[in-house]
Amino acid sequence: MIRIAAASAHFGRDLAFDLGRIAKLVADARASGAALLVLPDAALGGYLADLRHPDPAALPPALDPGDPIFARLRALAAEMVVCVGYCEDAGPVRYNAAVCLSGDGVLGRHRKVHLPAGETIAYAAGDRFDAFDTPVGRLGMLIDYDKTFPESARSLALDGAQIIACLSAWPTSITNRAPRMAQDRQSRLFDLYDCARAAENQVVLASSNQTGAMGGMRFLGQAKVVGPGGEVLARTWSKAGLAVAELDVAAEIATARRVLDHLGELRPGSYR
Repeated sequence: MIRIAAASAHFGRDLAFDLGRIAKLVADARASGAALLVLPDAALGGYLADLRHPDPAALPPALDPGDPIFARLRALAAEMVVCVGYCEDAGPVRYNAAVCLSGDGVLGRHRKVHLPAGETIAYAAGDRFDAFDTPVGRLGMLIDYDKTFPESARSLALDGAQIIACLSAWPTSITNRAPRMAQDRQSRLFDLYDCARAAENQVVLASSNQTGAMGGMRFLGQAKVVGPGGEVLARTWSKAGLAVAELDVAAEIATARRVLDHLGELRPGSYR
């Protein structure tokens, strides 16, 4: 049995503030007994302030993967596995990126593959989905819009991922504002994608998200842990905090696949 925590929290441009908030979330997750903590996209440096017309002069700070800030994160993580999102400095381009680490070092990385229109001004697109081994099981990461595409999570599941960490800075609808969060189209889709990606691949999914506002965007929160049958095991709703669930990942997946094994019953020759 392990405990998995997914965070809802607000992060901005002040890296010192962000590190302090991460330290608090790590401490809270550790106190809850969590072995895995999934932090939001852009937890280091905050997300874009305007998705429709990003200002190139006001982008998140770009961090080299070897930046000392990641050594500080490894020290904070210690025995835990922690996933965190940031803006990656890759010389002539930037990536919306995530890193999974523990006190022993970096376990895996991901560069966001699917970029909504506004992000293409700020970021280059990644080109692959890879699962990797961790102390809590084989894991893969998605960032924001990646989870809209079933092929993203399916690629990770076919690579053996038992747990998919979805790191988001997912806002309410920009083009069709709703008077209440519960009526927001993006709020509904965020939950739908989380449950669908878990159920169709019969894996555990930990979904984090930002809260609060950045520029003209208001973030949803709604962090959750979803079981391999698509059932929500823990959630934060729209508030900041941790969604924590305890489960035997391998046993839950084996139970879900006992009669209907989606990955084993694929018919790739029939798909266009």
